[in-house]
Amino acid sequence: MEWINRTRAIKIILIVIAVLLGVASLVFSNFLVRDLEREEMVRMEVWTEAMRTFNEADADTDLTLVLTVIRGNNTIPIIVLDDKGGIDSYSNIRIRETDTLGYLMREAAAMREAGHIVRMDTSEPGRYYDVCYDDSLMLKRLEAYPYIQFGVFVVFLLVALFALLSMKRSEQNRVWVGLSKETAHQLGTPISSLMAWTEILRTNYPDDELIPEMGKDVHRLEIIADRFSKIGSLPETAPEDLGDALRRVTDYIGRRTSGHVNISLHVPERPIVVRMCSPLFEWVIENLCKNAIDAMDGAGDITIHAQPTDEWVYIDVTDTGKGIQKSHFKSVFSPGFTTKKRGWGLGLSLAKRIIESYHKGRIYVKHSEVNKGTTFRIELKR
Repeated sequence: MEWINRTRAIKIILIVIAVLLGVASLVFSNFLVRDLEREEMVRMEVWTEAMRTFNEADADTDLTLVLTVIRGNNTIPIIVLDDKGGIDSYSNIRIRETDTLGYLMREAAAMREAGHIVRMDTSEPGRYYDVCYDDSLMLKRLEAYPYIQFGVFVVFLLVALFALLSMKRSEQNRVWVGLSKETAHQLGTPISSLMAWTEILRTNYPDDELIPEMGKDVHRLEIIADRFSKIGSLPETAPEDLGDALRRVTDYIGRRTSGHVNISLHVPERPIVVRMCSPLFEWVIENLCKNAIDAMDGAGDITIHAQPTDEWVYIDVTDTGKGIQKSHFKSVFSPGFTTKKRGWGLGLSLAKRIIESYHKGRIYVKHSEVNKGTTFRIELKR
């Protein structure tokens, strides 16, 4: 549980850092854009004054500086309108339509609406020009840059998180495989020895009633070892009757739990054929039932209901236990998550791996209420 909370905290910290960096980048860029906008406005006022000086200059006036200012603008789009609203001149405008005059009028209207206009008075009473201008290409790119930068940073963060999760999942898989193979290997020798001793006892004491029960327990150990060996490799699935698998589980759990736990199974009478690996699937149902018994403190009802459709089979395992908080619906399947004082919190994680990775199905908490009970749902393709 502590490991899960630490991983979640790291994810939250990374996301917060990404948001703060993005916001800081946007704020800084906005300040920079405003400064450039003011600078371009001043440049346009200087350009307008230079044009006024040029238009009213006489033959003896030195226009070198004026012409330098006028010709120096090669980035800011400009449209000059006369006092009647007609097009007088324009520069740095890329015409994108065949109707040049109409296009320029629309562009000028957009510039005026944005407040990008400087009045140029003349010495002639009542005559003036409106110099309309737009942001330069560099300023427009700068306005869009922080958003592009933020988007790239978000994509980078998502890729980093995905890589982190993939590495963690790969590491978990290696741990599962190693642990499973080692467990199956360690169980193999004592089970073989127990099988041999059971056969000797059966031969020497053929009428003893306890020896067959010992044989059943040894067979149970064989099944457990087989399960661990299958977890460590890709198990093979085959068409099997789901009802038979559920009956075997309920019979086994029913014999090994107290009389205070009532287990009921509801399956259709006709066979429900599903591709599965029976030992592993039965392990999932056993884990759900054992968790339910723990959640009910050894007293309550467990109901297993199988409902087939044309494409899917839904298996619901319902208990009358303590329930699960809604915020933990997904966390319960994470390795290490447990509410019990004992245990490693691996049962539901194994169940999720078996159902989703090996059977291509789904397992999730369908419904749960605190102090009322929980329903886990398994979905398998037919």
